[in-house]
Amino acid sequence: MVSRMFRMETGVDRQRRDLLRFRLRETNTAASPVLRALRGTPDERESPLHVWILDDADRLAGGLVGHTWATWLHVTYLWVDDRHRGAGLGSTLLAQAERMARRERGCAAVRLETWDFQAPRFYQKQGYEVVCVIPDYPPGITEYTLTKRLS
Repeated sequence: MVSRMFRMETGVDRQRRDLLRFRLRETNTAASPVLRALRGTPDERESPLHVWILDDADRLAGGLVGHTWATWLHVTYLWVDDRHRGAGLGSTLLAQAERMARRERGCAAVRLETWDFQAPRFYQKQGYEVVCVIPDYPPGITEYTLTKRLS
C-alpha cells in the first residue's frame, strides 16, 4: 500500500486560482460534448455587455452590466438612480440589453439574480420566471434566480 502525504494551505493565491480554473475548464471540456463544441467559437468566452442611461447633465441615471456566454445573457447589475425610478428606465435598460444580446450575439435566453428586497416582481413583469429560490442567502434575505427565453 502506498502512503501519500498531503499538505493543506489556505490563503489567496492568484497563480493557483488561475491554474485551478484552467484545469477545471479542461476537465469540464473533456467531460461535456456541449462545452467541447464551444471551444474555438465566439461563444467560448464571456463578452461584456453594458448599457448606460445618462441624464441631461451627463450624470449616470441608470445602467446595466452583464455579459454574454454560450447564447445566454447574464445580467450582473441593473441599477436606476432613486430620482428616476418609476420612469421606465429599468425596463428600457433591460429591453435594450435583451435586444443587443439577441440580435448582435445570437442569445436565446437571459439569467439574473436578485434579492427579495430588490426587484423579483419587476423582473417577473418583464417576462422572467423564478427558477431558483435560496432562503437566507445571506441570512435574513432570499435570493432569486430568474430566467427568460428571448424570442
